[in-house]
Amino acid sequence: MVIERHSDQGVPEWWRRLGLPGLVDLHVHFLPERMERRVWHHFRHGGPLMGEGWHITYEWPVAERVAHLRTMGVRSFPALAYAHKPGMAADLNAWTMDFARRTPGCLPSATFYPEPGVVAYVRRALDDGVRIFKVHLQVGGFDPQVPELSEVWGLLAESGVPVVVHASSVPVPGGHVGAEPVGEVLRRHPRLRLVIAHLGMPEYDPFFELALRYERVALDTTMAFTDFSERGMPFPGRLRPALLDLGLAGKVILGSDFPTIPYPYAHQFDALARLDLGEDWLRAVCWGNGQAVI
Repeated sequence: MVIERHSDQGVPEWWRRLGLPGLVDLHVHFLPERMERRVWHHFRHGGPLMGEGWHITYEWPVAERVAHLRTMGVRSFPALAYAHKPGMAADLNAWTMDFARRTPGCLPSATFYPEPGVVAYVRRALDDGVRIFKVHLQVGGFDPQVPELSEVWGLLAESGVPVVVHASSVPVPGGHVGAEPVGEVLRRHPRLRLVIAHLGMPEYDPFFELALRYERVALDTTMAFTDFSERGMPFPGRLRPALLDLGLAGKVILGSDFPTIPYPYAHQFDALARLDLGEDWLRAVCWGNGQAVI
C-alpha cells in the first residue's frame, strides 16, 4: 500500500485500492493572501515559534492548490485560519466562510480568540453553518481556560461542531500548550468535540489519555509518522495498540497541514501505511472518521 516515490499522482490509486470514494482531510489551510505570505515567510525562515523553519512544498497560487487537492481526490477539507491577536477572528471568519461558499469541497470554518465580542461572533458563525473551528494555543499565546471563553466552549459543546486545537509544543514550546490546559477545559465541558492536532506530538501520551477518556475527543494525524517528524519527535511504539483501537473507534482522523509541509502530500499516506495497522484502520482514518465528525 505504499505510494511509489511519494508521488502525488499515485494518491488516487492508493485510496481506490482501499475501496474508498476519496479522502477527508480535516487539517488544511487557506488564508487571506497577505496573511498567507507572512505565514509562509515564518515557515521558510524560522523564528521563535518555528525553530529552524522548513521548505514549503506547495507554495502555489490558490487555484492551483485547490485543483491539486481535487486531483488527488480530497473530497472534503477546511480552510483553517486562526487568530493570534484581538480584532482578527471575526474578519478571518468572514473570509473563510466566503472561501468555502465559492470553493466546492471546502468546509465552512471559523476561529476565535479571547476578546470582547467573542461569544457573539462564534454564535454568528454557528448560525451561518460553520462546520469546523480552529484555534492555535501556541501561536495565539492564550490559555483556553480564560473566563472569556467559558461560554464559547459551552456553545461548542452543545453544538457538537468540532474544534481542531493545536495544543502541543510542536514545533517549539510556547504559549499555554500541553494537555493540562485543554484537559481542564474538557473537565468543565466533557461533551466538547475536540480534534487534537498532530496527535499531540511530542506530548503523545497525555493527549492519547484525553482521547481515551473523553467520548468526543479525537486526534488528527497531521505530520505524524512522516520521516520529517520521526527524526525529532518519533511516535512511541508503546502507543501503537491505543492508536489502532482509537482509529477503529473513530477517534483518529486524517490531517496533513497542506500546503505548508516540507514533503509531498503523498508521503503522509506512505507514513500511515507503513504503520501496518490494517486496511480497516486506513479506511477509517482516511475517510470514515472524518466524515462522521463533520
